[in-house]
Amino acid sequence: MSNLLSKSVLTTGEVASICNVAARTVSKWIDTGRLEGYRIPGSRDRRVTRDALDRFIRDNRLPAVASATSGTERVLVVDADTATATTLAETLVQETGREARTARTAFEAGVTCGRFAPNWMFVDTSVGMSEIVGLVSVLRAEGAPCRVVVMGHSFLSQDEAALRAAGVAHVLRKPFTLRAALELLDRRCYAVAG
Repeated sequence: MSNLLSKSVLTTGEVASICNVAARTVSKWIDTGRLEGYRIPGSRDRRVTRDALDRFIRDNRLPAVASATSGTERVLVVDADTATATTLAETLVQETGREARTARTAFEAGVTCGRFAPNWMFVDTSVGMSEIVGLVSVLRAEGAPCRVVVMGHSFLSQDEAALRAAGVAHVLRKPFTLRAALELLDRRCYAVAG
């Protein structure tokens, strides 16, 4: 990501990486005029200037994406057990250099999201399955580019299906190692872990 910060012109793939979307989505934004960009003559490739991307992020109020372009990803850890949330958040800060905050309830998480704009959210099932589904649904409806990881000891298949349908990116089964959490952050893939 730091390599992208110094570039004045970006490819659709690079813009996609910054905005956490597919390259095809970026192409559609350019084709429909939502994002200012241009085609390279004699090619299907498109390019976006850094200034145009910054305007797009600002105009579409994408604070989480703006934090990604500043080079610092943000993580929100939501757990009813404050000590557990604090330990995970502090460890993520120390091990990865990301910013991290904690919340104890889904409501508190929602309020924190508005101010902190996390790129990632680790939510423990102690918050409540229906509250998690509601929180993730609101994030998706608002267009928040936040990847959500749900942590818990056990999941019924219908719970996991409901979480996936709501837009949860990962399910992390406890007990898990710190390495497993860090790998999720580094891979940025959408899979069940644990």
